Amino acid sequence: MTTNTKEKSSSAINLKSFLTVAVILCVLIAVAGILSNVIPKGSYDYTETGEIIAGSYVQLGVKGIELWRIITAPIRVFFSEDGLNIVMISLFLVIMSGVFNVMEKTGGVKALIKRGVAKFSHKKTLVLCITILGFMVFGSFFGMFEELCTLLPIIVVFTLSIGYDTMTGLGICMLSACFGFSAAITNPFSVGLASQMAGTHVFDGVWLRLILFALIYGIICFFILSYVKKISKNPQKSLTYELDIEKLKTIDLNGEANPNEERLFKIYGIFFLIEFVVLILIASIREISGYAIVILAITFLIGGFVTGSLAEKSFKKVCVLFLDGAVAMLPAVVMIALASSVKLILDESQITPTIMNAVITYLSGKNKFVCVLLIYALILVLQLFIGSSSAKIMLIMPLLVPICSALGLTPATLILTYCIADGFTDMIIPTNPVLLIGLSITGVSYGKWLKWTYKLQIAVFILTILILFVAVGVNL
Repeated sequence: MTTNTKEKSSSAINLKSFLTVAVILCVLIAVAGILSNVIPKGSYDYTETGEIIAGSYVQLGVKGIELWRIITAPIRVFFSEDGLNIVMISLFLVIMSGVFNVMEKTGGVKALIKRGVAKFSHKKTLVLCITILGFMVFGSFFGMFEELCTLLPIIVVFTLSIGYDTMTGLGICMLSACFGFSAAITNPFSVGLASQMAGTHVFDGVWLRLILFALIYGIICFFILSYVKKISKNPQKSLTYELDIEKLKTIDLNGEANPNEERLFKIYGIFFLIEFVVLILIASIREISGYAIVILAITFLIGGFVTGSLAEKSFKKVCVLFLDGAVAMLPAVVMIALASSVKLILDESQITPTIMNAVITYLSGKNKFVCVLLIYALILVLQLFIGSSSAKIMLIMPLLVPICSALGLTPATLILTYCIADGFTDMIIPTNPVLLIGLSITGVSYGKWLKWTYKLQIAVFILTILILFVAVGVNL
């Protein structure tokens, strides 16, 4: 089999997209540095398990972070407390890009997609709805989000092959997984941990979370099906029309048949079947769920080289293809470093505790409905700087639980508020690594993504506010 190793990887990052996001992140880094010169430093005392001790806040005065720390933050972040996690996410992204390039250039993608198109091309609406549900279930029940990005390249190619576009693929994969994570039912990283810290059961108030899940599923299906109906009538209305024309040239499903197509389908079909089993195991076994990125990176790396060598029968060529794909994704590592730098600057300037204390103090004595809205707003602000759901829970739950108890808000209402505020905006906040990864892989600019999703975000925001008011009203 011959392959063109010089051909650009389909996962190569669009320069305009990279520059747009990089500029936004640099502005946020500068803002964080300015805030350190305005907001006083502060600190809390912590328990041995890392929880904040309520009432222990101490203000330490104003002292802005040094300029050299701001400038060098994108480098120093790799050596910070979050450095290992950032390195693992970066390696995961680079490995995934390299493996997908091997799969694409050896004909594996075409073999898988041709089989899928032949089987499902007459049931496109049903396939979209089932796929959306599948990704939402993995996010809502098992807390899987980042891990599902491994399937994004193949999902995008499939949606292109059945006559839709890149945005559709992003919607049914990344958007659905994120919204499922946010409309959490038993998500161990939000509902599970928050329930444990609030001293309540994970199924307390589950009936309203189930209703929220169903409503969010309906909204996503309506949003995506309306969009594909529009672009089916007029393909030029697709926000990624020109980008997809170039992508379709590399797919070329109607070209000359490959005599090894059946063999390639079996090789890569087994590869994805194994990865699917790995995903199920990670979701099911709590002891290994914390190592999801590491496990997926290792299995993808090994599986990619094994299947690539079986398909190409030249280990040297597979190495070249892998390297080409990996290098194409390096700009995404820069974006992740920039995004993580915002949190690093805030941590080093020690102003986050002061911001937290001001908000918590303001919440005391407020009406229950107002309090819920303020908690919602607090978590939305923290979203900009702390991407980890577990980290935010450890930070604010020890403070919010006693305040909510004094106001008459139940733990179930607090947990629902946290889950809603924690996740949906991950798909518009430019400091979220998963969003950066998804846009990088697909070559979609941040501006086009915002243009496509802002109405959906407004609808979800209104719906979630109404759901929270119901929770308060019925004393969930």
